[in-house]
Amino acid sequence: MIFNKDTAEKTAELLLQINAIKLNPGNPFTWASGWKSPIYCDNRLILSFPSIRNYVRDEFAKNIEKQFGKPDVIAGVATGAIGIGILVAESLGLPFVYVRPEPKKHGRQNQVEGFLQKGQNVVVVEDLISTGNSSLLAVEALRNAGANIKGMAAIFTYGFDVAEKNFKDANVDLYTLSNYSNLLNLAVAKKYIPEEDLITLQEWNINPAAWKQE
Repeated sequence: MIFNKDTAEKTAELLLQINAIKLNPGNPFTWASGWKSPIYCDNRLILSFPSIRNYVRDEFAKNIEKQFGKPDVIAGVATGAIGIGILVAESLGLPFVYVRPEPKKHGRQNQVEGFLQKGQNVVVVEDLISTGNSSLLAVEALRNAGANIKGMAAIFTYGFDVAEKNFKDANVDLYTLSNYSNLLNLAVAKKYIPEEDLITLQEWNINPAAWKQE
């Protein structure tokens, strides 16, 4: 679910402007999973544009507090959400921790890095949601460390049905600054893509695993 429509449209336009999101139905990208995709999203680029990262920071901070109440801690999912997560925590005047994909192999073997007390309320910040699997592994690690997860806030989601199911099954409320449907509407309206590409982009979103698999 998006925080609100105005933010969703503005965020989508900013991501397109800096090529953090690229749309290319005629020459699809190949994801690490092997899926073919007409879209590629790299939200790490946001950090290189001060005005845009400040916009994302401010929208996160405002909407997180409005939707979830002010938590005790902000947690970022490594590595893509560490930078923006720190900015959000700083804006809210809160502690910050981050979650590794798996525990370290040496030293204290931490998976959650930073100071976290059992029972603290945590909002998790993520940069991108596809299936939600890696994001929810971070939630599981935080819960295992004793955190009370208030919800997750992400910059962008592809809006896959499987992600919605995964978050529902994990009992995690997910809110995003923007999503795929708002992106497509904005991209057509602002002529980032021709209208005839819209059907192809919508078809991919319905069944991404099978799209252009031959």
